[in-house]
Amino acid sequence: MLAGQQVVILRDNVDRIGGNEAQRSNIMAAKAIAEAVRTTLGPRGMDKMMVSQAGGDVVITNDGVTILHEMAVEHPAAKLVIEVAETQDNEVGDGTTTATIFIGALMEQAEALINRKIHPTIIANGYRLGMQKALEVIDEQAIKTDGEDRDMLIKVAGTAVTGKSIEDAKDIITSIVVDAVLTVARKDEDGKYKVDEDDVQIKTMVGDSMEDAELLRGFLLDKTRVQHSMPKRLEGAKIAMISAALAVAKTQVKSKIKITSSEQMEAFSEQENETLRSIADVIVSSGANTLFCGKGIADAVQFYLAKANIIAIQDVPDSDMKKLARAVGATIVSKPEDLNEEMLGEAGLIEEMKDITITRITECKNPATVSILLKGTSQIFVDELERGVYDAVRVVMDALEDGEFVVGGAAIDIELMMKISEFAATQEGRTQLAIEAFSRMFEVVPYTLAENSGFDQIDKMVALKAAHAKGENHAGLNVFSGEIVDMLAEGVIEPARVKRQAIMSATETAALIIRVDDMMISKNASQMGM
Repeated sequence: MLAGQQVVILRDNVDRIGGNEAQRSNIMAAKAIAEAVRTTLGPRGMDKMMVSQAGGDVVITNDGVTILHEMAVEHPAAKLVIEVAETQDNEVGDGTTTATIFIGALMEQAEALINRKIHPTIIANGYRLGMQKALEVIDEQAIKTDGEDRDMLIKVAGTAVTGKSIEDAKDIITSIVVDAVLTVARKDEDGKYKVDEDDVQIKTMVGDSMEDAELLRGFLLDKTRVQHSMPKRLEGAKIAMISAALAVAKTQVKSKIKITSSEQMEAFSEQENETLRSIADVIVSSGANTLFCGKGIADAVQFYLAKANIIAIQDVPDSDMKKLARAVGATIVSKPEDLNEEMLGEAGLIEEMKDITITRITECKNPATVSILLKGTSQIFVDELERGVYDAVRVVMDALEDGEFVVGGAAIDIELMMKISEFAATQEGRTQLAIEAFSRMFEVVPYTLAENSGFDQIDKMVALKAAHAKGENHAGLNVFSGEIVDMLAEGVIEPARVKRQAIMSATETAALIIRVDDMMISKNASQMGM
């Protein structure tokens, strides 16, 4: 009240949460999200089932980003954590669960520090210093290879799929994934590999077993010929690609045609049919025996193309048109009149697959695109296979481009924890406590691996610390036997890029969240009960 008058700062539809309550709210939300995915970490992690009440759709997965994406969260801090997981997935393709539980661990440590009256700004600064030290340690500990090292890539892919539904066919899948990435990889002027993830397609079909997965050096299109009278199989394909619809064009303005006699109607139909025939004739005269069209194809054009034994596929998505054009060496034209022999692509074989709506385009002129075809007994199962193979493909791409690896099984995490703890002792003031708290973030990985595998967490942590104190940098937890072993010898490795991204994303987001001491949440009419 001011001089008897009420001062209104915020609207009625704005809720304000400030001070310690805001900090506690954000910390609780981040910890809750981390706890939701923590049990999925590692080869012996559990799966989650998400069911949509609206459509009845069921998703069963242990893929962190998929779980978080399916969760309908409202809390703003929780949304930030999910955004971190999605960014991790977009940037490196794996490590989403690790990044999420790192945030949860950082927020838990921050809560303890705040209770000790340490200012959030000091905590955030300590976290950033700890992050810089962590990145230095990863650079020191990273195993570097020159050029293409197939054995290391196989191990990276194997680590990515271990613990997923596809693990039973790990040997087959990892070989397919590595071959796929190596096929599309290209070297730049500096001799470094570059891989475009769009060059590796992953397609699924229900039927057969996952051991029947195939690698096709070509393109798989989720479309089939427009008429059954067209050939199902064609060797030596000459491919035309047209983006526009193959039909009689509509006028740009509203117009009417007045027909007063049957002769006029017949003449009009004949003229329209002649126009459509000329479209087909242009395609035939170009030398093409296969047509991919980005829009629809009129029935009459389909008839004339089928009569000329040309395979035609319509309504091909724009993204698929571009990838296919690159694979077969074709030029996409906007209208049939622009076609000529130089614009046609080439493929050794085009065939329609049995019992599935897919057309295979193989033996391409430019084999820069490959397709992995996954098979399984149910749609839920093949969807999970696809997620597992996607992770494997992305980490192999990362490993090939960077040539840097770190050892898994919590080996690198224990090393990071111990090195950063030593670094914290060299700092002065309360920042030292924040850096020590940051180092304890890495405990969450060995603790969770031990818990998910049914082993005593404290015993395994003590054993890991003892091994690393003796200089055994690659000592990690074998989640199947419970023994502390050399994880490099076991072949448990991952790209250094994945660990770097997880640490950076978690640290920056945690530092952002803990500095928030006031939240103003606007409510819409439905939330206000209107």
